[in-house]
Amino acid sequence: MNGPLRYQSGFGNEFATEAVEGALPRGRNSPQRAPFDLYAELVSGTAFTAPRAENRRSWLYRRRPSVVAAAYRPYEQPHWLSGAQQAMRSGGVLPPEPLRWAPFELPSAPLDFVDGLRTVAANGDVEMHTGIAAHVYLFNRPMAKRALVNADGEMLLVPQQGRLAIRTELGVLEVKPGEIALLPRGMLFRVDGLDGPSRGYVCENHGAPFRLPELGPIGSNGLANARDFLAPVAAYEDAADVACEVVKRFGGRLWHTTLAYSPFDVVAWHGSLSPLKYDTANFMTIGSISFDHPDPSIFTVLTSPSDTPGTANCDFVIFPPRWLVAEDTFRPPWYHRNLMSEFMGLVLGRYDAKPEGFRPGGASLHNGMVPHGPDAQAFEKASSAPLAPHKLDDTLAFMFESRYRFIPTAFALHGGSLDSAYADCWGGLQDKFVERRGA
Repeated sequence: MNGPLRYQSGFGNEFATEAVEGALPRGRNSPQRAPFDLYAELVSGTAFTAPRAENRRSWLYRRRPSVVAAAYRPYEQPHWLSGAQQAMRSGGVLPPEPLRWAPFELPSAPLDFVDGLRTVAANGDVEMHTGIAAHVYLFNRPMAKRALVNADGEMLLVPQQGRLAIRTELGVLEVKPGEIALLPRGMLFRVDGLDGPSRGYVCENHGAPFRLPELGPIGSNGLANARDFLAPVAAYEDAADVACEVVKRFGGRLWHTTLAYSPFDVVAWHGSLSPLKYDTANFMTIGSISFDHPDPSIFTVLTSPSDTPGTANCDFVIFPPRWLVAEDTFRPPWYHRNLMSEFMGLVLGRYDAKPEGFRPGGASLHNGMVPHGPDAQAFEKASSAPLAPHKLDDTLAFMFESRYRFIPTAFALHGGSLDSAYADCWGGLQDKFVERRGA
């Protein structure tokens, strides 16, 4: 594509787009003969009978249907793991203390997005459609004539270093740090870096598809607004006779095959299942304007619900720039033991509860009922700081929060980035209690 990319606006909208005028059938989805002799193909992201408000599907009109493929062979990439069992079989364990990682090092050997994925922690079960895996991507070369399709779950990409060009079957997204990309389960894509070596985070969601959270008493506006999510317009790759390797994630394993043509051959499409990008700068933060620090759920961008109402398979939460104005209030996040498990990453700047040791490109993990909270330095500063209105600027942290505990992988525990002295940040918290007795 030449020039700036074009997008369509809305989360879960019914989109309609064609790269060639007249390629979309009119008045029906599967005509006897599709325009331009294209093939009609339906992609269903939910069950046929899912409630209308939750149903996601799109009709694709392409030069060849997806069934045109050779047999798949196993593909070895030992660092991409799924589910609690794979994480444990890799040599991972479930320690009962908080964990933190320094920024994950970029590779020196040439690696693309597929080979540069590293699983940090995982939970749930792929075949039971539960849980998530938290990965980092670390790559320094393009995927070139390769494509990836994940039949096990949707992928939420959070760039930290370098812009990404993401070509999907339905069109092209350009995503920079501060933005996120949401790629549906079962849809082919290719990820290339636009600024050299690239680093970021991935939530691989095996549960219910991400959706916007309910707003409840907040009302009809706020948090992430549907109109700020952008879907691509149709854009096919005119490389019909160029071979392409397809790597497929299926059943917790990787497979690959070679196509004699580019799979990015969708000339037109319509429907509600699509890749999306979102700029977190558009997030409308909600906070206290009187006293106390509200629950972090007020920062939820997207949620993957579970079968227990209000207890998510995964919430994607961000901590963006915002004003702090509460009176007589300890303003950083409070000390906490949580039923939910929290995997955090830092895209930009500092996180107010950990101003020193938590750095962009790193991560932390506080599993269910593992105590966590501000370090000693943050506590002392927040306990005595003047409570004038204060703007947190140049910061962006995020959290993958899940009802299931995360199992750190062998890479996470022994890959060289684990901060073995993390617990020391709380060592300076002293007993200051003085009992005051009546005269």
